[in-house]
Amino acid sequence: MCFGFLGIQFGFALQNANVSRIFQTLGASIDDIPILWVAAPVTGLLVQPIVGYMSDRTWTRLGRRRPYFLYGALLTTLALFFMPHSPSLWIAAGMLWIMDASINISMEPFRAFVGDMLPDRQRSTGFVMQSFFIGVGAVVASALPWMLANWGGISNVAEDGGLPNSVIYSFYAGGVVLLLAVLWTVVSTREYSPEELQNFERQERGTTAPAPTLERGAETYRNSAVAWFLAGGLMTALVFFLQLEKELYILGVGLLLFGGLQALVALKKYRRHGDNALSHIMDDLFAMPVAMKQLAWVQFFSWFALFAMWIYTTSAVTAFHYGTTDSASEMFNEGANWVGVLFAAYNGFAALAAFFIAWFANRTSRKLSHLVNLCLGGLGLISFVWIEDPAWLLLSMVGVGIAWASILSLPYAILSSVLPAQKMGVYMGIFNFFIVIPQILAASILGFVLNTFLSGQAIYALVLGGGSMIVAGLLVLRVQDHSTAELLPTAQPAAGSVGH
Repeated sequence: MCFGFLGIQFGFALQNANVSRIFQTLGASIDDIPILWVAAPVTGLLVQPIVGYMSDRTWTRLGRRRPYFLYGALLTTLALFFMPHSPSLWIAAGMLWIMDASINISMEPFRAFVGDMLPDRQRSTGFVMQSFFIGVGAVVASALPWMLANWGGISNVAEDGGLPNSVIYSFYAGGVVLLLAVLWTVVSTREYSPEELQNFERQERGTTAPAPTLERGAETYRNSAVAWFLAGGLMTALVFFLQLEKELYILGVGLLLFGGLQALVALKKYRRHGDNALSHIMDDLFAMPVAMKQLAWVQFFSWFALFAMWIYTTSAVTAFHYGTTDSASEMFNEGANWVGVLFAAYNGFAALAAFFIAWFANRTSRKLSHLVNLCLGGLGLISFVWIEDPAWLLLSMVGVGIAWASILSLPYAILSSVLPAQKMGVYMGIFNFFIVIPQILAASILGFVLNTFLSGQAIYALVLGGGSMIVAGLLVLRVQDHSTAELLPTAQPAAGSVGH
C-alpha cells in the first residue's frame, strides 16, 4: 500500500537535491533561485485540493485513488527524462512546474489512501510506514549522482555549460524507478468502495461522521474578497513604490488571487450556482476542524524550514564549506554532490527514525514526540553554521532526518482521526495549503532577508530555517489530539484494515 511512495519520493528527492544546481548551471544567480523555485509550491497549492476533491468522487474499475497514482506517475516519468536536457533557464523552470504538478497528482491521493484503507487506531502506523518508504527512496535518489561519479565512473564534469552525465543518468533512473514502484502499488492493492467505507466508519464511530459544514453565504464571501483585494493591492503598491525585492510581488499577487477566488465563489452563490468544485473546496476550507487549524501553524513553520533547506543548502555548502560560487568548477560540483549525499543521509536517518517515532509516541504522546523531533531538526539545521568540516554535516542530518520522518507521519495521523471518510481526499489536499503557503513565503522573502540583513550569505538561511522548526515544535503544544489510536499494529485487525 505504501510502496509506491518509494518511487514518488525517488523523483521528488532528485528534484530537491538537483534543481538549484540545474538552475545555477543554466545561469541563474543565487538571488534568482527562490523565485524560480516558487513554481513547485504554487503547483501543489492548485493541484492537491482539486485532485483530492476529484478522487473523493471517483470510482472506476481501477478504484478511487489508484487512477491518480498511475496517471501522475506516467507524467512525472516523462518530466524526469526531459528535465536535465532543458536548453534554457526558463524551460527548466517550466519543467519544474510540470514535474511538480505530476508528482502532486500521484502523491496527494496516497495520503487519503491510508485514511481510506486503515481504521483510526492503525493510521499512525500507516503514515509511519509511508515515512519509511519515503526515506528509503530518497536515500538512493539523493546520493545517485555522487554514487555514479565515484562508484560508476560516470563523468561529473559538465561540458559546454550543460549538466554532468552523473546528473542526467540519475534523472533517467528516477523516471524508471518511480513508474515501476507506483505500478506495484496499483497492481497489488485493492480499494474499498464508498459504501464499504461508510460501513467501516459507522462501525468505528457508531455513525457516519457528518462532513463539517459552515453557513458562509455570498455576502460573506464578497466582503472577505474585498478585504483580501485591499491587502493584496497595498502589498503590491508597497513593493513597487519602495522598490523592494521583486520576489515580494508574489505575496501581493497571492493575496489578490485569493480575493479573486472568493469573489468568484460569491458570484456563483448570488446566481445560485454554488454546487461546483470551487465553492465546495472553499466552503470546506473555512469549515476546517479545530485540530486541523491548530496543526496548520505547526505545518507552516515546519515547511518554511524545509523549503529554506532545499533552496539554499547547495549554495550554503559550496560557498561556506567548499569556498566557491563558480558553478563550472570542480570544487563546486564536488560540494553539490556532497549535498546530495547529505540529503540521502537525512532521508536514510528518517527511514530508521520512523520505527523509533512510532515506539516513542506510543509510550508518551504524539504531541510530545513531534515536539522533540522538530527541536532536534531545528538544532541540526542551525549547526551548519558551527561546523567547518563538511564531513561532520552528516551529524547535523541526524536531527533533520528525525524531524522529516515526524513531519511526514504524526500530523497526518492526528488529522485523519478528525476527518470524515467522504471528504478525506479534499481535506488532505486543503491541508497541503499549510505546506505550500510557507514555501511560497520562503521563496518570496528569504532572498530579501539575506541580501538586506545577512550580507547575502546562504548559510544563514539554514539558521533561520532551524529557528522556524523549533517554533513549529513549540506550537505542537497547542494542538488538540484526543485520539486514543494505537501507533503500533495489533494482532487482531479491526474493521477496515487491509487484508492482504
